[in-house]
Amino acid sequence: EGGQSCDGGIIGGIKVLSVDEFDGIIIHTLPSPLAVGASVPCRLDYIGRFRKMQSHTAEHIVSGLVHSMFGYENVGFHLGDGYMTADFDGEISREDIDRIETRANIVIFSCRRVRAYYPNSEELKILEYRSKLDLTDNVRIVEIEDTDMCACCAPHVENTGEVGLLKIIDAIRYKGGMRLTMVAGLDALADYRARCEQIRQVSTAISAKQSEV
Repeated sequence: EGGQSCDGGIIGGIKVLSVDEFDGIIIHTLPSPLAVGASVPCRLDYIGRFRKMQSHTAEHIVSGLVHSMFGYENVGFHLGDGYMTADFDGEISREDIDRIETRANIVIFSCRRVRAYYPNSEELKILEYRSKLDLTDNVRIVEIEDTDMCACCAPHVENTGEVGLLKIIDAIRYKGGMRLTMVAGLDALADYRARCEQIRQVSTAISAKQSEV
């Protein structure tokens, strides 16, 4: 939910293709059927989930910083395969994007607590939190210590240090605001590894030092 795809995994030795919810019933779609009534082992693709947890927590860090520094709201979020995008309702300069990136990584390196909880209705009334919807009941709050507070239903890491690293790899003007494309955690490592290999190949092809490519 909220711009994030479902978990992956294996049921009875068969890879899950998708997970959907219809009228409160969770449906797992497989490429072939299981025996009716059989007991089967299930295994979550935890590495895949952890990558999403890293990315989603990183997005909250960035969105919280953008909100506190500029007052802009996050109006869109998508967690893709190996990257994520976040849309904001105001423009941000290249210099300020670098500032946001640096401050976000300082938050990550500070190992701040990430807490997810359900406040009661009275507590909710006095909380100042980010939300795209006007929520009143059963609201799950994700709070990043001294950084952000947001209504969110997704899984997150327990402290910001588990995010590891955040890199903003692209920024474009979008619908009167800004769309940031980012990578975090294991996705950031994969992105950096791929870029280093590309630079190595170009360096070899033109017989130049990597730093001069």
